[in-house]
Amino acid sequence: MPAADTADAPAPGVPAFLGTHQPRMDDKGRLFLPAKFREPLAAGLVITRGQERCLYVFPDEEFGRLYQQMRQAPVTSRAARDYQRVFLSGASNETPDKQGRVTVPPPLRDYAGLTRECVVIGAGARVEVWDAQAWASYLAAQEGPFADLSEEVLPGFM
Repeated sequence: MPAADTADAPAPGVPAFLGTHQPRMDDKGRLFLPAKFREPLAAGLVITRGQERCLYVFPDEEFGRLYQQMRQAPVTSRAARDYQRVFLSGASNETPDKQGRVTVPPPLRDYAGLTRECVVIGAGARVEVWDAQAWASYLAAQEGPFADLSEEVLPGFM
């Protein structure tokens, strides 16, 4: 019996989203999802504001898990309220079309400064969408600190 095609499916414990891709956004604000990312996002996704002026893209299930965690934060915490307001007020439920394109709403495109040239990175449980120049600047700024990271950041990692 032939094995199922699992070439793009991550092994257990391996993050679903890895790598860097450079799709272009069309004039209607649609972005082609990288082929490797399409299956985990096919049933639906949530796009929202990310930190460092990128967008976060979560599969519906992962977004639901995060939302449940947010609900555990005390409503009396100003920091929790502020974070939830920014994070959730920008969120948009989307479903990729049959060609693997997803529409990025105009307010989110504006927030991240997205134009035609984009970078889509896998960040484990989420996807991030960056303006290509913003990503290049961010990555250049992080090269030195990344090389200098000490064990305190991820104890026992390397």
